[in-house]
Amino acid sequence: MTAPRVVIADDQALVRTGFRMILTSGGINVVGEASDGAEAVTAVSSLQPDVVLMDIRMPNMDGLEATRRILKQSSDCRVLMLTTFDLDRYVYDALAAGASGFLLKDVTPEHLVAAVRLVETGDALLAPSITRRLVERFTEPQPQSPAIHQDLAALTPREREVLSLIGQGRSNSEIADDLTLSEATVKTHVARIFAKLTLRDRAQAVVLAYETGLVIPSTRGDQA
Repeated sequence: MTAPRVVIADDQALVRTGFRMILTSGGINVVGEASDGAEAVTAVSSLQPDVVLMDIRMPNMDGLEATRRILKQSSDCRVLMLTTFDLDRYVYDALAAGASGFLLKDVTPEHLVAAVRLVETGDALLAPSITRRLVERFTEPQPQSPAIHQDLAALTPREREVLSLIGQGRSNSEIADDLTLSEATVKTHVARIFAKLTLRDRAQAVVLAYETGLVIPSTRGDQA
């Protein structure tokens, strides 16, 4: 198995050094570091890593803008956001921009290594239910959404149904139970949805389901 190639972007040298030591000891190849967002964009362009560990708050260019630019220029790269806050407004914005999840900076070494390996395979780090809470907290309710949002016009009725359930935090096995389908059929629907809507992972699918009005945020009973 090829070791994931990682760039670490954080304005604190000690943080970068600590993460580098943890990842290296976990069999992950740290190919570069950056002290701000602009350096991160340049590093990704030249080093072509699989994953970027990206601090949200950095000087010159923050992690959010850097994430937008990186994902625009490199469709194969995954971004894991680093934050000191559990439900940071910027985390939602990063997910909407295409980041594959976020980690708190006090993450355990085992979790850090596992998270990098997870997103490198193309999965999302956040459980859909956690992503849903973030989205519900920060999206504005759609006043009068059309029956079918233009972004969803390419989907079949069954695919819209599956996307709606993804937006509600359902796993593939739960969707299969809800719709009386095999899990293999659900996986096929999910793959087609992602291809048609150019989605990277389930985290981005949840965001889209809310932003298009396919799923309506619940009345603010946040269980954060």
